[in-house]
Amino acid sequence: MKALLKSLAAAAMVGMTFLSAAHAEAKSIVVGTMGWEDLTPITGITRKVLEDQGYEVEVKEFSEWGIAFAALKKGDIEILASQVNYVSQDYWDKNKTKLEKISPVSHGLYQAVAVPKYANIDSMEDLNAHADKFGGKIIGVEPGSGLMREAGDAMKAYDLKLQLVEGSTAAMTAALKSAIERNEWIAVTVWEPSWMMAKYPMKFLKDPKNVFSPSQTYYWIGKKGFSAEHPHAREVLASVYVPLEDINAINGAVFDGKKMDEAVKEWTDSHADLIKRWENISGE
Repeated sequence: MKALLKSLAAAAMVGMTFLSAAHAEAKSIVVGTMGWEDLTPITGITRKVLEDQGYEVEVKEFSEWGIAFAALKKGDIEILASQVNYVSQDYWDKNKTKLEKISPVSHGLYQAVAVPKYANIDSMEDLNAHADKFGGKIIGVEPGSGLMREAGDAMKAYDLKLQLVEGSTAAMTAALKSAIERNEWIAVTVWEPSWMMAKYPMKFLKDPKNVFSPSQTYYWIGKKGFSAEHPHAREVLASVYVPLEDINAINGAVFDGKKMDEAVKEWTDSHADLIKRWENISGE
């Protein structure tokens, strides 16, 4: 009888060992990111912290939210930083039963119409009275973007007589640079964090009708079950928070000629003590 009990106990121990191994947390993570100036620094900083904690991190870059969310739902990537409350709300709502919100990583994204600080208007309601100074135009970005959709709503809400010009971020940036250099008035659809808001004397116009979305939070989101499968990585992600002004500073360095990887490394090197505090979490 004793021999039987010993055999059963041994078998149980072996089973528990295999079970524990099967549920051991994987030390590799595939991270998705958009190739944009706000999300790239967040991803780079988080990658550094995960790697310091022993994870092998692969980053896959996307150019469109729909493709990124499809990859996340499918499992081609495991986590993705996104502003799910507004910017990518449609994609989140469509896929959220198969995804999970992990933790906030930054806050303050805002996008609306902005003008140079030397333009003596402060509100969307002032645009019509000074339409000639703006050449009768608001210079926009890519059609179909959330910012352009809200800008179109603002055109109706404020009964604006100016033309909302669709185009590209590159074309808008070139027009803004040219106008600033000539000290001319210009109205553009723009966002913060952005090197443009950091480098140029710009101000957002007040939006008394609240057409544009309020300041937005960036979240790490993952395929459903990520936190259960990666409990330590989840704690690492929850420890990381990158203030908006730091994202702006990194993008400013890139605008001045540094590569994004170099600018992110400069930030992580200069914030080594903070990163150590982030990494001061219990292991498995």
